[in-house]
Amino acid sequence: MLSNAGTAEFDSARMRCRRIGAHVAAACANALRAALPQNCSLCADASGDALLCDACMRGMPRTGESCPRCASASPGGAICGACLAAPPPQAATVAAWRYAFPADRLLHAFKYRGRLALAEPLADAIVAAVNARGTAVPDLLVAVPLARSRQRVRGYNHAQEIARRVSSRLGVPLANGLRRVRAAPPQAESGLAARARNVRGAFAATQRHDGLAVAIVDDVMTTGATLAAAAAAMRDSGATRVEAWVVARTPPPRAR
Repeated sequence: MLSNAGTAEFDSARMRCRRIGAHVAAACANALRAALPQNCSLCADASGDALLCDACMRGMPRTGESCPRCASASPGGAICGACLAAPPPQAATVAAWRYAFPADRLLHAFKYRGRLALAEPLADAIVAAVNARGTAVPDLLVAVPLARSRQRVRGYNHAQEIARRVSSRLGVPLANGLRRVRAAPPQAESGLAARARNVRGAFAATQRHDGLAVAIVDDVMTTGATLAAAAAAMRDSGATRVEAWVVARTPPPRAR
């Protein structure tokens, strides 16, 4: 089931039917993978029933020592100077990989070329990074919502597709807890200050989250502006702790 099916235009009965269909489709896909050996999406070597072989998964660019608040590189894993000077609304950020080869190729294919199956290893990467911390999982997961116009063109919300799989693996409920109040221009070519302006006030919670610990899921974190705006909206709705979980972290661009 694509993430478009979660929009408000679908009634609850249809949603239930689609959820059942999604579970059946997932079971069929798993059976086919077991019956038909896969080739790695990166190196084309045999990968059993996985989309990436073990060697490629081991070779992914890890984040290394990083700030626990924003996941930027930080010696000794200390809180970085930027977060000390202006703490972000999220209490922690988990990033599985650095946005570098070959992780960038996987994420690009998943996000822009419709390779939805790649949500599986991307979700696995987040789950492994979360489990490596050895801390309690949150009460709820929320995906960063995509602007409706962009979702209509793409056909799915990439963050939602990853979050659904993370939710299933960790047993943490996934909620449509955020909505876009307004669309923002594409962030890819924007600098630090422009990104912050573009997404300021762009999100609102769909309901109260009083007393809950919430993790917001997205694919890539660059400046952190989008996730900070989403986290601020969750905090405004009563969440006591908000974390950001992403597949990859890029070096923040220079302000401009």
